[in-house]
Amino acid sequence: MPVSSLTDIAKGLRTDKWGSHYYTPHYHRHLRQFRRREFTLLEIGIGGYERKSGGASLKMWKRYFRNAQIVGLDLHDKSFVDRDRITTYQGSQTDEALLRRIIEEQGAPLVVIDDGSHRPQDIRETFAILFPLLPDGAVYAIEDLQTSYWPTFDGSLDRNDPTTSIGLIKSLIDGLNYEEFLDEDYEPTYTDQHVVAVHCFHNLAIIEKGENREGSQWRDTHLRKYQAELEGHE
Repeated sequence: MPVSSLTDIAKGLRTDKWGSHYYTPHYHRHLRQFRRREFTLLEIGIGGYERKSGGASLKMWKRYFRNAQIVGLDLHDKSFVDRDRITTYQGSQTDEALLRRIIEEQGAPLVVIDDGSHRPQDIRETFAILFPLLPDGAVYAIEDLQTSYWPTFDGSLDRNDPTTSIGLIKSLIDGLNYEEFLDEDYEPTYTDQHVVAVHCFHNLAIIEKGENREGSQWRDTHLRKYQAELEGHE
C-alpha cells in the first residue's frame, strides 16, 4: 500500500480525529518518526459507547504504524475490534492494576493517547499512573481538553483552577523550568524531572518524556540577589 498521510487515513476510516477535531496533522508531526518502528501504542477510549461500534482510530493507527501493536482500553466490551495487531481491554482508565497488566502483557507503550472519559479527575489520575511507567522517548497525548472549562464534565469556570486537565498541563509547563525556581527548599517532582516538552494545540496536548536535567546558568546568581533583597527589607 502507498504511504498515506494520517489525515488521509482518518478521512477514509471516518474517525473523529479529523473533522470533528483536527488532531491528525499534529499527530503526524509528532509521531511520524515511529512509523517503521516496532512498539506498543495504547489508546484509552475506543468510541461507540455501549453500542457495538467504534474502533476507527485503532484501525487508523494500525494502518499508519505498520509494525506497531495497537492496544485499546474502554469501559465497554470492544472485543469485536480485535484482529491482527489490535487488542482491546475492558475496564476503567483509572484502574491501576489493569493498566499495569496491559503493560505486562503488551509492553510499555511508546505512545499513549487519552481519549477516554474527558473528565479532569480521570485524566489526571491516569497520567499519574501511566507516565512513570513509560520509557524515555515516549509521547503522551491528552485529547479534548475543552472539558476543563465545562462544569458538566467536572471542569471549572475558573480558568486558574489547578484541578482541571488544563491545570495539569500548566503545571507541567512550570515543571519544565523547575531548575530556575528560587525556592531553595523546592523538591522537584517526577514529572518535573521527566517531562521534556509540552506541545499545546486546540483541545490537545502532546507531552514528551525524557531526562529534564539541563541545569541552570543563572539561578544561583538571581537567588543570591533575591536573598539580598529580602535581607534588605528585614
